[in-house]
Amino acid sequence: MDKANILVFGAGAIGTYIGGSLILSGQQVTFTEQPEAARELGERGLRLELKNAEVRPALSTAEGMMNDECTKSKDDSLFLIPHSSFQVAGSLAEALRDGPFDIAIFALKSFDTAAALEGMKPYAEQLPPILCLSNGVDNEPAIAAVFGADKIIAGTVTSSIGRRAAGDIMLERLRGVGVADGHPLSLWLATMLDEAGLNARLYPRPADMKWSKMLTNLMVNASVAILDMPPSQVLSHPGLFELELAMLREALAVMRAQGIRVVDTPKTPVRLLALAARLPAFVSRPLMAKAVGGGRGGKMPSFHIDLHSGRGRSEVEWLNGAVVRYGEKVGVPTPVNCVLNDTLLALTRGDLSLSEFRGQPEKLLEKVMRKKEEVKR
Repeated sequence: MDKANILVFGAGAIGTYIGGSLILSGQQVTFTEQPEAARELGERGLRLELKNAEVRPALSTAEGMMNDECTKSKDDSLFLIPHSSFQVAGSLAEALRDGPFDIAIFALKSFDTAAALEGMKPYAEQLPPILCLSNGVDNEPAIAAVFGADKIIAGTVTSSIGRRAAGDIMLERLRGVGVADGHPLSLWLATMLDEAGLNARLYPRPADMKWSKMLTNLMVNASVAILDMPPSQVLSHPGLFELELAMLREALAVMRAQGIRVVDTPKTPVRLLALAARLPAFVSRPLMAKAVGGGRGGKMPSFHIDLHSGRGRSEVEWLNGAVVRYGEKVGVPTPVNCVLNDTLLALTRGDLSLSEFRGQPEKLLEKVMRKKEEVKR
């Protein structure tokens, strides 16, 4: 495959992992980041710890590239990529000087999408098709509304990535990348990602892929953040486990009402989650633990990380909140998702103290029960 010129929006965990892997496979990559982060990347380059990954970098067959630019540890798990091996820009206008680009990779948090799109609008004619790897189901429609449906390719990442700093990541569990089929670039893109060791898989129905990934993002996430309890304690608490199942059943009902199917995402048994919703607790609990816990590695769920980092922002609006919004459109009640979304947003905004529900499962369960009664009336 000929070398591609790739623009990556964001050098967070996903952006660094995907972009860095593509650099190692011989592709030309330009990152666009906030000025301060761009300076950091320019000073120290990228650091990718890819232990147990199926890394097939070009440097393994092109020793000149390895010797002159990139270095790797003896066990092939740690890759140091100097700034000379890629481009980084502190603005989109600056990044586009390295164009034209063959593909752009959008790897931002969902709460950053609206602001990013505003900054991208003036450069619409210069931007290539965009692979969106953000969580949730609202980002692709938002991008398509600005640039047109022909400029967006839905995608998802199921591998678990840890982030130490800008451009410094560790692969905690290799799973893969999903790419929506049907776009003229889909097969080429999936092949390129697969050659970079990212385990890419094509999906004929984008909504199936995105909603199925969202199911795994939803499970044991909001409750962990609200209660400040580890996932294992949430799953072992009978009431909270039933809460998770009820939340899952609501999301599945919203999917069915839209004609969206549950599919397994790369190396993630999502259909086990759907099955768990119909089985007794003693059977469904280990299935859920396998389907959810395995994909996150050893770290706490994203909602907990965002809440306790003091960022003042949360993706819950694009996950549990999306279930509520789409449920309203198709006439499916979603009281559990509504409570989880509203409560976590109140904690994130500071309307509620972080100690309000900390370690108090019964208080959260009571709030859900009241909401269910309200919906029945």
